[in-house]
Amino acid sequence: MPRRRVRRGAQESVMNETGRARKGKRTQIAGQFAWRLVEMMESPAYRALSLSAHRILARLEIEHAHHGGEDNGKLPCTFDHFAEYGIHRHAIAPAIRETVALGFVEVTEAGRAGNAAWRRPTLFRLTYRHTKLTEPTDEWRKISTVPEAEAIADQARKTKHQCRKPHHNSVRKPHHNGEIYGAETITTVHSAETITTSISRGQSLKGNGRDGSAEQAVALDTAAMR
Repeated sequence: MPRRRVRRGAQESVMNETGRARKGKRTQIAGQFAWRLVEMMESPAYRALSLSAHRILARLEIEHAHHGGEDNGKLPCTFDHFAEYGIHRHAIAPAIRETVALGFVEVTEAGRAGNAAWRRPTLFRLTYRHTKLTEPTDEWRKISTVPEAEAIADQARKTKHQCRKPHHNSVRKPHHNGEIYGAETITTVHSAETITTSISRGQSLKGNGRDGSAEQAVALDTAAMR
């Protein structure tokens, strides 16, 4: 009898802490999730990421998830899509360059402006996820210290050039003179593109009353990546 009371009391304490009784360790997640290696989150490269760069990764992970975990290397995202997710438009291009330089993202195909038959969004690959043909390449592992990572990120945000594969050049001592745009205030122009991502289908962004063409939106994407 006393033993039964002890067991019941223990069960009640578990219920009070978690809201329900459980008999064993739960190993399942109730819903779709995006995984990241703890080793990656502890890495110098990850710790050097700015807020906007973190949101770039999150938005690409969402896109990857809504593609059923497929099409890594062909994940389409435009500036409008990143802006809808809460990244200041002026911070998008520097943040993309930052994620590429730190080894988390590869731009596999730059966007192209033009008419409906020719324009297309930029395509991305997450280096820490597998593709249909390859395992993760994890270029972020090449950065060994936080000061090195901070210097690489700072240089990437300042350098306006078209970024493709992750690369790491010798850098000077880390400095923090570069301006990093926040994501608290944002005004965007929503374009009606023929290629949309899963998070954008059926949605419209409330802007500032101005209308922009698809050609202008993609042209901004392409110009900012250079």
